[in-house]
Amino acid sequence: MHCGVRCQVMRHPLAVAFTLVLLIAAGAAAAGEPAGRTPKPAIEPARAGTQCVAAPDVMRRDHPSLLKHQRDETVHRGVREAQSSLKACIGCHASAATGSVAQAKTDFCSSCHSYAAVQIDCFECHSSRPQKQVAQVGAAKP
Repeated sequence: MHCGVRCQVMRHPLAVAFTLVLLIAAGAAAAGEPAGRTPKPAIEPARAGTQCVAAPDVMRRDHPSLLKHQRDETVHRGVREAQSSLKACIGCHASAATGSVAQAKTDFCSSCHSYAAVQIDCFECHSSRPQKQVAQVGAAKP
């Protein structure tokens, strides 16, 4: 007499495990994602004609340190118009749709921070939108 499904599972656990792995891989392929790959966040490109202070891989890895260093330069030494300031980052990376780097989930900062499950605390104090250029009083008129 032949044993049932439970008996077969007990006799061949590796075959069952292999079958499950194949089913999971087939499900991932059917979902349209490459097997073993996590989809990356959609990042809106920076404003045309601009150059970042460092290469993209360096900025992805080290931007918290660079921002903290710039914060110290600003707070302790009064350096406010540096190229690596938060204001410069926001000016280049603000979304064309929202005008912000952190308003919508697809905005530059929000998309990566959501992907990495990291809380953004910069914009509790700082604006996530670029400052508008204000005409100076008494400026020379053409």
